[in-house]
Amino acid sequence: MNMPNFRFNLFRRPIFSVLLALSLGFALALGLFALPNQANSAQSGVVVMAEGDIACAPGSKYFNNGKGKDGNCQMQATAALIDKVKPQVVLALGDNQYEKGELENFQKSYDPTWGKFKKITKPVPGNHEYASGNANGYYDYFGALAGERNKGYYSFNLGDWHLIALNSECKNVGGCGTGSPQEQWLKADLKANKKACTLAFWHRPRFSSGLHGNNKEFEVFWADLYAARADLVLSGHDHTYERFAPQGLTENLDTQRGIRQFVAGAGGKNLYPFKTVRPNSEVRSDDTYGVLKLTLKPKSYDWEYLAIPGVNFTDKGSANCY
Repeated sequence: MNMPNFRFNLFRRPIFSVLLALSLGFALALGLFALPNQANSAQSGVVVMAEGDIACAPGSKYFNNGKGKDGNCQMQATAALIDKVKPQVVLALGDNQYEKGELENFQKSYDPTWGKFKKITKPVPGNHEYASGNANGYYDYFGALAGERNKGYYSFNLGDWHLIALNSECKNVGGCGTGSPQEQWLKADLKANKKACTLAFWHRPRFSSGLHGNNKEFEVFWADLYAARADLVLSGHDHTYERFAPQGLTENLDTQRGIRQFVAGAGGKNLYPFKTVRPNSEVRSDDTYGVLKLTLKPKSYDWEYLAIPGVNFTDKGSANCY
């Protein structure tokens, strides 16, 4: 009478172990349990690096086979910063190639440096891209990455963030004011957005202490983004680094729902001095080539400005989304 019980107990434990292992395997496959490293990765955020005003013309006296000279043409040095960090996305903030954004120049100057990250790049055009007419070299080089050829504005999602690329060369896309095709598209895009955090980027800044200064042409963009409780705006054009405190519709400090703007135009071509320090400008540097690093988290973001070797400047911080 004892023998059957003995044989059953002998084989029951291995069978149970196999069944348990199979059950756990199915649960993991179905996503019922999250592995610790996956959860930590989601919370750590998506790394984005951004800068504008990047690659000087191969015919420049400072080009020096792409290595730069006399403090100019530092696109190779800023590209090395990106290569070291290895971000998920690169934002090219316009005037990506000088002097007229010619395709040949893109191939000879931008491509060997920042072009290494072309597959993960989300670009916007600048005034130098349109200097040759319809920015043909820019659209030929970036292709579908640049959005529709006659528009240059588009949007995409990145984790818990919605990113919006706008075209600041207004006369080439039917204007940037109220009711313009781009503004109507922007409002519709913002209305459809379901992400918790929003970042917009275009070339010419709304606010700047640099040589070009403030630009009211983009006050409608700013108002639409403000109404939608956007968090960040990135621009270039002035060849400096500048961080503003969150601002409202004018130059008013608004820490409750204002938009924080970065001017990041020190990508390599050359540097500009500051002209008139604007209200709410918190940090500035006009002698530092570098790249802005952003870590976009589910409900917040970190920023850090990375300078090329030999420069003792940085700027870092964190803030929550709205």
